[in-house]
Amino acid sequence: MKKRITAVAGAAIGASLWPSLGLSQTVDGANTAWLLTSTALVLFMTLPGLALFYGGLVRSRNVLSVLMQCFALCCVVSLIWLIFGYSLAFTSGSTGLIGGFSKLWLQGVELESVSGSIPETVFAMFQLTFAIITPALIVGAFAERMRFSAMLWFSALWLIVVYLPVTHWVWGGGWLGEMGFRDFAGGAVVHVNAGVAALVAAVVLGNRSGFPAAPMPPHNLTMTVTGASMLWVGWFGFNAGSALAADGAAGMAMLVTHIAAAAGSLAWMTMEWIKFGKPSVLGIVTGMVAGLGTITPASGFVGPIGGLVIGLTAGVVCFFATQAIKRKLKIDDSLDVFSVHGVGGFTGLMLTAVFSATAFDGLGLSDGVSIGDQLLTQLIGAVATIAWCGIATFVILKVVNIVLPLRVSAEQENEGLDLVLHEERGYSL
Repeated sequence: MKKRITAVAGAAIGASLWPSLGLSQTVDGANTAWLLTSTALVLFMTLPGLALFYGGLVRSRNVLSVLMQCFALCCVVSLIWLIFGYSLAFTSGSTGLIGGFSKLWLQGVELESVSGSIPETVFAMFQLTFAIITPALIVGAFAERMRFSAMLWFSALWLIVVYLPVTHWVWGGGWLGEMGFRDFAGGAVVHVNAGVAALVAAVVLGNRSGFPAAPMPPHNLTMTVTGASMLWVGWFGFNAGSALAADGAAGMAMLVTHIAAAAGSLAWMTMEWIKFGKPSVLGIVTGMVAGLGTITPASGFVGPIGGLVIGLTAGVVCFFATQAIKRKLKIDDSLDVFSVHGVGGFTGLMLTAVFSATAFDGLGLSDGVSIGDQLLTQLIGAVATIAWCGIATFVILKVVNIVLPLRVSAEQENEGLDLVLHEERGYSL
């Protein structure tokens, strides 16, 4: 139990979840090997997992554009992380709002520098993979209609203005971590952030031509299921890797992650079966992603029953959120980023308070925090993330649109972004 408390003590007592950087400590070979593996798994979630998942969901004339966006974002985010992203997220700042500049160009991240019991190089690379997938998730909101150049500018600015500060708030020693906000692997940092940005982007850009009257079915569900399966496997690195150790905490996080994914899949499938008379492949894989996104903030704090309840809740809540956004509000969040990640991430943050503030799961996290107190802390953190992300995303989109148009023309949209923007086709004529 001692190792488990160490792994999550930062979040449990209100300090930063992540260990102090650059201290002279001993590298643990097992922990390092697990974090190297987890890093590869999280990158695998974006390339090729998310790229294939999204690529199969769009129409055939836009599949390459989505793959290109995910691939390019990996490259752009990596260089921003090198220059100043890591420093602003994970070094000490004077206000608790943003980090400092002591590690620009990864200065001081050397062969001998250590973060906790792992090399700082591994910690920096592990965190980079989270920074890569977050703006890549937003791609699903404006798929099939945003200019590639505008997407690059928006994503780079969004990473700087939104992702880096929120990461520092929660994991880098910022104000949310200090007040005891619990987000083990990215419910607020990744999922609420990406979901809110997706909703704002969908509203600002407007609906695709013909939405919602014209049918826009996925062009290749086989590709989507393949990508979804990769996401499921990669998520073990995402959640269990966030324990930063090869120990019981990582094992429990992996177990509850899997349970939540399975429960979310079946819950969504069941809701779809009841409402539409038939279960769909698209529904069951979307439920899986909902379960995974919702368990993410709680994965280091709950046990198997908590994972089951959170997964079942995710499948139902996110299903109805999708119906409300597209059918009632008629907002064209193309690939349901807000409904799955935004709503799921928020739900998971709230349920983290319920299951981590009690002995219900038998994990021994008896830190004296009541459900009510922790729920208030979780709500403050979630609302702060929503407000900052929503306002900043809106401003960034409007500024980028002044410099260059966000959307392609109606004629270009009809022709398809693959040919218009990249002079290539993802299919044979």
